[in-house]
Amino acid sequence: MIPYLILAAVMFGLCFVLDKAFTKLFRSRKEHRSGLAVKRNKRSAVLGLFLGLIGIAGLFAGSGVMIFSVILLLVAVLLVVAYLTFGIYYDEATFLVASFGKKSAVYRYADIREQQRFVVQGGSWIVNLTMADGTAVAVQSTMDGAYPFLNYAFARWCEQKGIAPDSCDFHDPAQHKWFPEAEVE
Repeated sequence: MIPYLILAAVMFGLCFVLDKAFTKLFRSRKEHRSGLAVKRNKRSAVLGLFLGLIGIAGLFAGSGVMIFSVILLLVAVLLVVAYLTFGIYYDEATFLVASFGKKSAVYRYADIREQQRFVVQGGSWIVNLTMADGTAVAVQSTMDGAYPFLNYAFARWCEQKGIAPDSCDFHDPAQHKWFPEAEVE
């Protein structure tokens, strides 16, 4: 039992150190430094590190598990990179969407035109925000900081558009409605 606890502590420590190092090296905009963010759940990074350790152990075990070990290492790298590169960082005036392989985009809250809601099997949901330039920003309920971001974005959206929050009859966070619903065709 104790070796598992030690392994768990090491895994969480590695995730913490990787997250902090990546933040210091690559996150330099004011939205990054605000401390407000929506990020993938840390479980994906922990799983990636765990699979990576199993993959490395498999490489040393012998040639019988070599291909399996390489596949595990590739999946591990994918999980950790996905965790480290995706995020929505926000402050009082704007929010920045960062994802792997794409240039980070900065939006004003007033740029949000509408939302689409999708319920995923298992009870989680996705809110797809359509921006003024036509791009979509997906916020999943399983992400750390999703609810605070959407509540904050709604308040700033109302402020930047000059709308009283009480006049928004569509707004119902309990039903995952923060912005006007997209017309379904």
